[in-house]
Amino acid sequence: MRAAVFVGVDEPLSVEKLTPTDPGPYDAVVRVGASGVCRSDLSLAHGHLPIPPPVILGHEGAGAVESVGSAVTRVQPGDRVIAAFVPACGRCFYCVRDRTHLCEHGMDGMMTAKATRDDGSALTAFSGLGTFADQMTVHESALVKVETDLPDEQLALIGCGVTTGVGAALNTARVEPGSIVAVIGCGGVGQSVIQGARIAGAARIIAVDPVELKRTAAVDFGATDLVDPADGDPVAQVQQLTGGRGADFGFEVLGRPETMNQAYAMTRRGGTTTIVGMPSWDAEVTFSAFGLFYDEKRLLGCVYGSAQVHRDFPRFVSLAENGRLDLGHMVSRRIALGEVNDAFRAMEAGEVIRSVITDPQR
Repeated sequence: MRAAVFVGVDEPLSVEKLTPTDPGPYDAVVRVGASGVCRSDLSLAHGHLPIPPPVILGHEGAGAVESVGSAVTRVQPGDRVIAAFVPACGRCFYCVRDRTHLCEHGMDGMMTAKATRDDGSALTAFSGLGTFADQMTVHESALVKVETDLPDEQLALIGCGVTTGVGAALNTARVEPGSIVAVIGCGGVGQSVIQGARIAGAARIIAVDPVELKRTAAVDFGATDLVDPADGDPVAQVQQLTGGRGADFGFEVLGRPETMNQAYAMTRRGGTTTIVGMPSWDAEVTFSAFGLFYDEKRLLGCVYGSAQVHRDFPRFVSLAENGRLDLGHMVSRRIALGEVNDAFRAMEAGEVIRSVITDPQR
C-alpha cells in the first residue's frame, strides 16, 4: 500500500510504500476511492494535537470494501462505504443514547498499528483510519454503507467536513427557520455550516472570512451577507447588519480563541454560539461570567456535528442526490496522493475550499 505519513512536526508528509497489518476479525479492508484534505490533518502536522509520529494521516474518505474479517457483520465485500472518524460501536453509554459522536471507543483505533515499514517499525493511523492511502484497514464500527451513484470525491466530504458543518447547524445549534446566522471561517466546514443553515431555513446567513475566494463561494452555498474583517471589527459589522442586536446563531469554525470570542460577541442576547473549529489541545478561551449570565446566551461545543452517522450519512447523501446539499462545488482541486503537501500549502494560502485526493495510487 502507498500512504502519506506524518514524520515530524512541520515537516512535509512522506509518501511511502508500506505493508498493511493483517486485519482482525472485526476489521474490513477498504480500497480508498477519494480522501478530502482537512485542516485537522494539517493541525496534527503542525503539532497542535498530542499525537506522535509516525502516523498515516487522513480521516475524510470513501471507497469500497475489498475483504472483511470473520466476525464482521455491518459490511461485506463490494459495499460502498464512507469512513467515520469517530466510530459508532453501538454498545457504549453514549451510543445507546443516540450520541454516537461521543462514542467511548472513539480513540481505540488510534492506538492500533495499521502498517509497517520495511525496517519493521509500526505506524498508527489518524482517527484509526488513515485515508491518505490507497488502502486502509479499519474496524467495522467506523464504516457506514451507502447506496448511491454519487462519486467517491463527494462521499468523502461527508466523512468529516460536511457532517461536521451541516450537523453543527441542524443537530447541535438547531438553527430555526427565519433566523439570522453568522459564520466565522468559510473553509470546507464553514461552507457546510452555511449549507446547513440554508437547509434549516435561515432567512439571512452572514459569512465572515478575510479570503475573497471563500466569501464569494459562500454566496453560492447560501450566504446572503458578506463580512471582510479587513473592513473593520467583524463584530461591529455583524451588529450593524442586524439592527444592533447580533445574530440569532453564531458559529466559530476556525478553532481560535480570538474568533471564539468574536462569535460569542456577535451573537444576540438569548442567542446560541456554537464552537465548531478544532483548537490546539492546550488552547484556552475566556468569556465574561457576568455576560454569560446576564445575556442568557447558550455556548455550545460541537464534535462531529453531533452526528449519528448511521442516520446522518444516508440523510446527507439523500440531500445531495436531491439537489439540496451541494457537494460537487465544494471540491476545488482533485489531486494525486503525491501532491498532498501542496494541498496543505493551498489550504493555508486560502486557495481552496477542499482539495480531494482522487488518485491515491499516484
